[in-house]
Amino acid sequence: MAKRTAAVVQSLPSSAWNPLDESRRDQSYLKTVKPRTANQDLLMRAIDSHPLTMALGPAGTGKTYLAVAKAVEALTSGQIARIVITRPVVEAGESLGFLPGDINEKMDPWMRPIYDALSDRLGAKQVRQMVKDGTVEVAPLAYMRGRTISRSFLVVDEAQNMTFMQIKMLLTRLGWHSTMVVTGDPDQSDLLPGVSGLDDAVRRLEPLDDVAIVRLGAEDIVRHPLVAAMMPLLA
Repeated sequence: MAKRTAAVVQSLPSSAWNPLDESRRDQSYLKTVKPRTANQDLLMRAIDSHPLTMALGPAGTGKTYLAVAKAVEALTSGQIARIVITRPVVEAGESLGFLPGDINEKMDPWMRPIYDALSDRLGAKQVRQMVKDGTVEVAPLAYMRGRTISRSFLVVDEAQNMTFMQIKMLLTRLGWHSTMVVTGDPDQSDLLPGVSGLDDAVRRLEPLDDVAIVRLGAEDIVRHPLVAAMMPLLA
């Protein structure tokens, strides 16, 4: 078997993109979204051309939002039949205790960033209906083992809070005619030091040409400008 070449998407200098171009700002409920930085553009193109994309970068770089936007785009165009969303249930330094309700209600605090992005693209009412009829599936990490996810768009969020074995289990769920996007910030793991498996998984998968590794940086942060200024000081 021939050796496969790496499919690492290299970061572009911020000078190659004008983040202040107001024409690139979208209004809510539009079905398309445009990148705000060069590396966001790389991420969107990588998702279009690879069955598996791993997006790494600090908070505020749009990793999750762009993954959700691409999932909605694939769903509305008929490329896939459903959107499957999963992320680890790891609390950031404090315990919420027992949460009442069904599985969707229990997962709601962790899925809120995903729901916000979906609502921004589709509207809250449609998102609620899609969750109800299964077009959008919230799949807790613990319930993913043994499944094969076909004709779907999988968004795996906060992967830095997963062990290597958990990431391996999720990656092997990928079925035919499906796309998976894994997002995470290796510098913001809520696990004990050395437990996160994200960096190890990325290192092992870099040689595969069907896997895109996209690295975003502080120059790609699209939240308040102060966030971008604080990140190097808090690293």
